Amino acid sequence: MKNPIARLSLLGLIVAALACPQMDLFAQTTNKIPAEKKTPTPAVETTNTEKPATGGGPFHGKLAALDKVAKTITVGKRTFQITSATKIKKSGKPATLEDGVVGETVSGYLKSAGEGKLTATTVNFGPKPASNTAEKSPAPSEKEKQAK
Repeated sequence: MKNPIARLSLLGLIVAALACPQMDLFAQTTNKIPAEKKTPTPAVETTNTEKPATGGGPFHGKLAALDKVAKTITVGKRTFQITSATKIKKSGKPATLEDGVVGETVSGYLKSAGEGKLTATTVNFGPKPASNTAEKSPAPSEKEKQAK
């Protein structure tokens, strides 16, 4: 009788000893960075409310600058590179970089070219063109068809 009780007691102590260090590890886990590992943040003025481009996305705003020689456009505080693959439109029709006017609305889609450079894949100068649904006449109703 003595032997099984001693074995169970010893087994219980071993299990408790193995479980206690693991509980301590969980108790000390925090989401805070230790004071000695904090890196100083540079004093950079971040007044730009636009999201930084990580892989690509749409952009929209006023055309702040247009550089025909460097083939770049600036919308807000971001500068986009124009390439030969960039599709440029003005009022829904094909256009060139020279058709852009500083101060007008511009929108499009961009992708990140690496090293912080942004490349525009599509650029639309001017406001969005009016849809053609208003120009189409409504289909004649059944009563109008029968009257003819």
